[in-house]
Amino acid sequence: MKAGLHKNKKGKSDKIGYLLVSPYLLHLCLFVGFPIVFCFVLVFHKWDIVSEMEWVGLTNFSRLFQDKLFFKAILNTLTFLLVHIPLQLIIALFLAELLNQKLKIRGFFRASFFMPVVVSGVVITILWDQIYAQDTGMLNLILAKFGMPKMRWLTSPELAMPSIAIMATWKNVGLYIVLFLVGLQAVPKYLYEAADLEGASHWYKFTRITLPMINPTVYMVVILSTIGGFSLFIEPYVMTGGGPMNSTLSAVLYIYNQGFFFYHMGYAATLAFFFAAIIFAVIMIQRKVIEKESAY
Repeated sequence: MKAGLHKNKKGKSDKIGYLLVSPYLLHLCLFVGFPIVFCFVLVFHKWDIVSEMEWVGLTNFSRLFQDKLFFKAILNTLTFLLVHIPLQLIIALFLAELLNQKLKIRGFFRASFFMPVVVSGVVITILWDQIYAQDTGMLNLILAKFGMPKMRWLTSPELAMPSIAIMATWKNVGLYIVLFLVGLQAVPKYLYEAADLEGASHWYKFTRITLPMINPTVYMVVILSTIGGFSLFIEPYVMTGGGPMNSTLSAVLYIYNQGFFFYHMGYAATLAFFFAAIIFAVIMIQRKVIEKESAY
């Protein structure tokens, strides 16, 4: 009797649980599952939104491997990552280390650094577009006061992408400061106290205690920075349109142009799947490298 009653209660509890998660499952199916399946179907079709789909088989893949501009866009994205990720890590960890100290207005500084994260990316991009302006931008005005020549921050093929990387770092660094702060505050204090008794320097404590203890946080920051960097879109779209000479054309911007400017929806879906595979491969390589370094 008790077993039957327990079974009925468990069945009722399961039904309530399924009922509670059903909105999330519905959202997942409609806004994640269906787009992925539909995108996979588009890979094998030619479609311009207006006319009916046309089956083309593997033609989109054949076009992809002959598309030099797409691979240039991937190279531009990797260039962005090479500047953005190390800069993000160094600045975020340095500022988190400072904010982890006993400061009188520590809360104010934490809120200030996090503020750009919650501001619209378009607003931040427009702001930095004005800062980088060649004739009236703040940076060039400062350079001019010191007698230095004005820089073509966004009109030079060599400087445009690093300039965007610096701006993206400024916008996102607040999030990673918070993550590093959480990691730093989780490091046991007795480890530092024991090191102080041994007369260890601050650099020794940082390299031998802090970094090994926050290695999971470093890994998470690298992964999040990589995913965010690969999704680079708003900055080049608003600031440069992918120029000059396609030097800031990111992979996502190129996929967007193919899909919503040229209406090559099938080809855009193929590019998206291929690019997702590249992101997955890069993240797995990063994971192996970080785990290998942490093992020593």
